[in-house]
Amino acid sequence: MRVAILGAGGLGSVVGGYLAETGVDVTLIARPAHAEAIREKGLSITGIRGDKLIRDNLTAVVKPEEAKGEFDYMMLIVKGKDTRSALDGASALKPRVKALLSLQNGVEKDETLIQWGGREKVIGASTIEGGTLLGPGKVFNSITTPTTAYFGEIDGKVTPRVREITEAFSRAGLASKAVDNIVQVEWEKLAQIAMASGYSVSTLAMLPDATFGDGLRVREGAEHYVQIGTELLAVYRGLGYTPQNFYAPVSKLKECDTLSFEDAVEQVLALGERFLREKRKARTSMHEDVLHRRKTEVDFIFKPFLDKARILGVQIPTITAMYRVIKTVDTIIDS
Repeated sequence: MRVAILGAGGLGSVVGGYLAETGVDVTLIARPAHAEAIREKGLSITGIRGDKLIRDNLTAVVKPEEAKGEFDYMMLIVKGKDTRSALDGASALKPRVKALLSLQNGVEKDETLIQWGGREKVIGASTIEGGTLLGPGKVFNSITTPTTAYFGEIDGKVTPRVREITEAFSRAGLASKAVDNIVQVEWEKLAQIAMASGYSVSTLAMLPDATFGDGLRVREGAEHYVQIGTELLAVYRGLGYTPQNFYAPVSKLKECDTLSFEDAVEQVLALGERFLREKRKARTSMHEDVLHRRKTEVDFIFKPFLDKARILGVQIPTITAMYRVIKTVDTIIDS
């Protein structure tokens, strides 16, 4: 199997490195300093799966046209705000790729890929795996779940190519499932990401050393988290979906949906204590973006819920307020 990863930053390098370790021929398309460091010293991955230095089956390039040969899969893993420019610059790869998939946040990513490469090439995909770029050639694998990725055809089928990429991820230690409801998975993942990102940025972003668990173990922080989840679920249910906690135990959407507010808060408090007990130093990518004064994915993560809420007539005042606050920060950072 040959895989090209367009946008090999933190997450792209983590995924690509683990796949390469199992024999998949991986080409990482990365920023110059990162690509050069990987070519010279290999890819260093630290974090929840231990320390690894990966050299074999791994090629790092800067421009898509430098990727040699044909590929079975191309994975798009750039920030949402960089999608258009990344795809515009990757036209040389288009005829050489059999299948396309995106591990980005958001629910519009598949349609964007369809417009770029054709409907017949696009596979739905979703992951909660966490990766942060520490420096050139070095990435940190911050979070995983018992099932960390899902794949499926957009029309609900499970085809041989879906099974193939699912099995490749699982062999690489990224436990995955092939499903017939990938669009629901993508919406639920977006709800999970919006819940975590909105919570962390609105409660912790002013504290450079704070991590996810620090706030969840505080009752008011847990209450805020549950309120965010309650409003997101109102939209999610309005779309006709029932929460499944695809990314349990990190996901607590079912608890927010089925438990009383107070019981859901207790569950979140326990999760916060668990994170601290296990010394998980996890932060959302949006939290990291704000800390490093980078433009965030606020429109890709929250705007779909705001738009659907208006159509459905669902009131989401906490989400609306968070969006306004983060959008303000985002605009100042970008100015």
